[in-house]
Amino acid sequence: MSHFSDPWDYIVVGGGSAGSVMASRLSAAPDLRVLLIEAGADIDPDAEPADIQDPYPYQAAYNRAYHWKGLKARFGTHPEAYDRARNYEQARVLGGGSSINGLLANRGTPDDYDEWAALGATGWSWDEVLPYFRNLETDIEAPDAALHGKSGPIKITRVPEGDWPGFSKASRDAFANAGFQAISDQNGTFGDGWFPMPVSSDGTRRVSAARGYLDATVRARPNLTIIADTAVRRILFDGKDAIGVATDSEELRGREIIICTGALMSPAILMRSGIGPGGHLRDLGLPVVSELRGVGGNLQEHPSIALSAFLKPGHRMGATPRRHVHVGLRFSSGEGSPADMFMVAVARAAWHPMGSRIGSLFGWINKPVSTGRLQLISPDPAEYPDIFFALLDDPRDLSRMRYLFRQMAKLYASPALTAAACDPFAARHGALASMVRKPTLLNRLATTLPALLADGPAPLRRAILKGLIAPGFDLAKTLSDETLLDEVIRDFTIGGWHPCGTCRMGRPDDPEAVVDAKTARVIGVGGLRVVDASVMPRIPRANTNIPTIMIAEKFAATIASEAR
Repeated sequence: MSHFSDPWDYIVVGGGSAGSVMASRLSAAPDLRVLLIEAGADIDPDAEPADIQDPYPYQAAYNRAYHWKGLKARFGTHPEAYDRARNYEQARVLGGGSSINGLLANRGTPDDYDEWAALGATGWSWDEVLPYFRNLETDIEAPDAALHGKSGPIKITRVPEGDWPGFSKASRDAFANAGFQAISDQNGTFGDGWFPMPVSSDGTRRVSAARGYLDATVRARPNLTIIADTAVRRILFDGKDAIGVATDSEELRGREIIICTGALMSPAILMRSGIGPGGHLRDLGLPVVSELRGVGGNLQEHPSIALSAFLKPGHRMGATPRRHVHVGLRFSSGEGSPADMFMVAVARAAWHPMGSRIGSLFGWINKPVSTGRLQLISPDPAEYPDIFFALLDDPRDLSRMRYLFRQMAKLYASPALTAAACDPFAARHGALASMVRKPTLLNRLATTLPALLADGPAPLRRAILKGLIAPGFDLAKTLSDETLLDEVIRDFTIGGWHPCGTCRMGRPDDPEAVVDAKTARVIGVGGLRVVDASVMPRIPRANTNIPTIMIAEKFAATIASEAR
């Protein structure tokens, strides 16, 4: 089936954080016909499932119905076992990651965006991106109107300190007693310190990009069409000009194609369509439309690790607030750039009774050095690409993970956290939630007995922890043996679900650049743009969702201006 006789002005491929923004902003001009194509389900804000609405995110985050099924990535933490692939949850649902993520609403620091500009992304310095951060948000508590928006689609709130559970308060006190200053607004004050964590929520429910940008009013526009449950397999070309896209069932024609499928799927679509490293494409038998060696390279992530612990009675989360992350810490390792580390206190590990008894200090390298790459395994669109993060490839990152782990252990040994938690153990963040995903009666019953037993005598609690959650782990032994510490770090380091950089923007004459930083146009190709986290030159000191929305806001303004 073909719709070539009736071209759209813009075909936006991918309805995640960036695609939702792009479809909303471009369709605001009534004379522009916009088609949004999403591979996953359409989530109408008026009929949002309870797990997506919930500001406690783990049920949505590990609901396989919202994922690219079977997607795996190689983290590259073990040099001798680089082929070890792990599940890597990526959203396949309208709103993308913003519909299932942890809601952390971090911008990063001015240095991040000034670095982008210095690397050739002209127009992306802090002063130039700040207006678009303001455009996207309604920050309900932030006092500084020069730094924050009050009328944007994404509501941002913080849980009041008086409502924090005991573990969050104890973590705050441990941070303060370690010498870190209090920061009321970490998105406006950029030094080291602890702060109430801003989240993309109105206080009672998640505010995803789909909810914020594709509400009932936007959906009612006659010039906007949303097609869900439809994966785009490749881009169609006439010479070097993009003229449409092919799905499994039809071909659709557009005057411009805007790829917004994220840092893993966007380079894969480009390469399957003949745009990428020439040798790699030819090896797969793919015709080369445009040779751009940067496609799939520069893959970045935040290496992360958790040190979890058993929460003592009186320090656990209750029924309210639903949020599980209340306090964060930004700090410097002294081994890299300022504010190169980040940590949050996670007051509940999973929805079930055992999860309510486990808290975590979850930390990551906020400014990593290592970069990986993404390549196609096959020209078949049904085959996922090979994703290789090389998280600890650079020795500076391994050194900082050692520092991070030791800092978390020191915090657990502080009086504030000793009173709230005990028996710390290394963990992969989210592992306990992913083990028991569905909140069924049977799963609740299955986790109730070990939870009750863990509340018993210390030897029984430790036996439960070692038997079910942390077999063979000994914190004191790990800290006293550098070789063992490195083994633990390599075993438990994962990403932060923040892939970026694989179609990085820059100057058109930069041989590693894929996207023109001024226009989002794929260099050397007509009618084709990429707008999502893949265009980031370097990973920011932030969870990538809010920066991705900012990127889409800024490029949408550019594209709309061109259309006018």
